[in-house]
Parts: sequence; C-alpha cells; structure tokens
Amino acid sequence: MLQVANPNTVLEQRRLAACPRGVGVQTQAFTASARNAEIWDVTGKRLIDFGSGIAVLATGHRHPRIVAAVQQQLESFHHTCFQVTPYESYIALCEKLNALTPGGFAKKTALFTTGAEAVENAMKVAKAATGRNAVIAFSGAFHGRTLMGMALTGKVYPYKAGFGAMPPDVWHVPYPAEALGVSVEDSIAAIEKLFKADVDPKRVAAIILEPVQGEGGFYIAPPELFRKLRALCDAHGILLVVDEVQTGFGRTGKMFALEHMGVEADLITLAKSLAGGFPLSALTGRAELMDAAAPGGLGGTYAGNPLAVAASLAVIDVMQDEQLPARAQTLGEKLTQSLRSLQAKVPELAEVRGLGAMVAAEFKDPATGAPLPAKVKAIQDLALQKGLLLLSCGVNANVIRFLFPLTIEDNVFEEGLALLAEAIAEA
Repeated sequence: MLQVANPNTVLEQRRLAACPRGVGVQTQAFTASARNAEIWDVTGKRLIDFGSGIAVLATGHRHPRIVAAVQQQLESFHHTCFQVTPYESYIALCEKLNALTPGGFAKKTALFTTGAEAVENAMKVAKAATGRNAVIAFSGAFHGRTLMGMALTGKVYPYKAGFGAMPPDVWHVPYPAEALGVSVEDSIAAIEKLFKADVDPKRVAAIILEPVQGEGGFYIAPPELFRKLRALCDAHGILLVVDEVQTGFGRTGKMFALEHMGVEADLITLAKSLAGGFPLSALTGRAELMDAAAPGGLGGTYAGNPLAVAASLAVIDVMQDEQLPARAQTLGEKLTQSLRSLQAKVPELAEVRGLGAMVAAEFKDPATGAPLPAKVKAIQDLALQKGLLLLSCGVNANVIRFLFPLTIEDNVFEEGLALLAEAIAEA
C-alpha cells in the first residue's frame, strides 16, 4: 500500500533546505488555520495555543473586530509611508497610547515595526536627550536581536553567541529574584558599584528593564526595585526606560505592567500584542525627550503601517470592551492554582510565579536545586503530542511560560489545563 508522506515532514524538509538554521523553529507543526486560542496544522491536528506567537495574540487568532478593521483599511490604502504622505490613523493611535500609558505628563509616541526597533529608538532618544552614551541593563534581559538589542540582552546563548563584539558602554547588573538569590539591595548595590568602579553616572543615559523578564524566566521585578531605580535615576539625571514589549496590553492583569510598580517611566517600549499579530511597535515617552531627535532621526519605511495601525486601534477597543486585563487576572489565578495543586505530586516543580496571566513554572532537581531543562523539554513534547502548545524560557531553559490569548474560551482553557497536568505528571 502506497504511503503518503506527512505534510508536516515534507514542509520540514523544505524548511531545512531553504531557511537558515539560525532561524530556530520549535515544532514541526505547520499552521494551516487558527481561531482564537486554537491552531490546526496541515494534517488537521488541533493544538490549544498557550503561546500566542510569543505573547503577540492577547486578543487571539483572527479576532473578528480586528479582521474587520484591517479589511476596512485595506479598501482605502495599505501603505504610503507616514513620512511621505501621512494619515490620520497614525496620529489617532499615538494619541491613544499617550493617554493610555502610565505617567501624568505630556507624552509623544513614535511608531515602528518590531519590538527591537522600539528598543533601538528608545536608546537613540535617550542618548539624544541626555547627550550621554552609557546604558545599564539587567542580566537575563531580552531586548531584541538587533546589534543594540543584543548588547542590552543579558543572555548569551543563543542571542549573542557567534556575533562578535557588542556595542560599547552597555553594562549589566543582576536582576532581583528570590529564585536567583538576588535581592533588590543586591541589584542597587551592583549599580552603585558600577558608578564607583566602571562608569561615571554622568555618562549614563538610561537604565532599561522589563517589569517581568520574558526570555529570562518570568521573574517579576519587586515594586521596591522600581522605586529605588526611579530615585537613583532622578539623582543622577538618568532616564528610566521600561520595556513593555512582552508585558504590555493586559498580560499582567493591568493594561501595562508598570501600573503595578507605583512609579513613572521616562520612556516605554511597546510591541507584540499592540496590534494583535500585525507587525507594529511603539515608543512612548515624555514629550520633551521624544522631541530630542532631529526630523528624520526617527521612523522607518514600514513604521506605523496603516493595516497594523488599524489593527491596533481595534485591539485597544477590544481590550477595553471585553475587559481583558481583568480576565488576565482571573485566568492567571486559575492557572496558578492548578499548577500549585501539582507541586505535592511533582517535587521537580520548584516554583510557580506570575503576575496576572504572565505565569511561569520552574523545574529544578529537588535534591540539588540544579535546573532541569530536559524535564521541561519532555513536558513540552508530551503536551504537543496531546494537543497543547507550550513555550519555555529562562537562562537555563528550565521554565515553562504561559502566554495564552486572554480571549480564550473557558472550556478550551480548562481543556488545556487538563492536558498540561497530564503532561507534567507523565514527563
């Protein structure tokens, strides 16, 4: 009997022949269609999506209101370049982001295409506004794959390995987390030590950090860290830059994770769920800082694409109308309870932590405390076989992170939790 090749296998062979190995791919499940929190591959297999394209789909796959907004925009025009013949929707989105982002001061916003671009331009604005060059970031951070993004990122493999020297004057200090044995006092002391031993604070343009580290392991910054960083920045004329690329747009139970921290940032980077899957990012900040760059110093050919802008305006409406930040809190609590109920049976499940729906499960050897990346990989593989897509993270790749759409139906979410429990128990 003639056997027909698995379409996923055929496509994987084509991928290996046509695409560079540097573009890492987690699964061999090639997408054919998707809706809300479900994906169907080219064989027809259904997957419950607990990854959202790495935190991009807070509003799910193909939300009807976002699809309609993009279709309507497509009927008018899909590109002109805002820097050549501008359009009202770009301005409208900037106005909304200026109003939505934390900070009781006048703001301005510039639109870009990727999170890395938003970070790059945050550094450009910080340097132009302060006349300084040095930047401080945190170990375990992820800020993108561009050259400056790599320099700021606090994780060598796979992001920096093999790419040579990084841009100078980028300094890293430990990120505070109980699981890492690092306190807020340790982090602040490390900065103070930098100021005494390595870099004059008068040369430091900015300190950049994620409120919850994404790739680094979903470690949540204590509000005390933000308060002390704000005071330190104010004392030395340094800008506080908050990377909300992964934490923004409802993921942590508030529209922006910075709202948990009780301080204001000078610049905020946004992307991922900003446009519901369309490539768009933003940099929002104090108006006087955002005006520091000369005309032409910011922007990009595709920056603020009209289709992505239309999607983003719809995303904001959906976030507010469907109360997705509040739903994130509810879903995160259910997931956390489910995971903690497994800890007594699975001693390797060392810690469950989260902010809103941005939840992580960290696996360690109960006897030695050593990270268990193989355990996490086994759980991912079993879950995928059962029909559940999971993502990992952490410097040691021993953390499962949960990034399901906030629009996920209750029955699909409960099904996903059951599959997760099975995979953890069997791995």
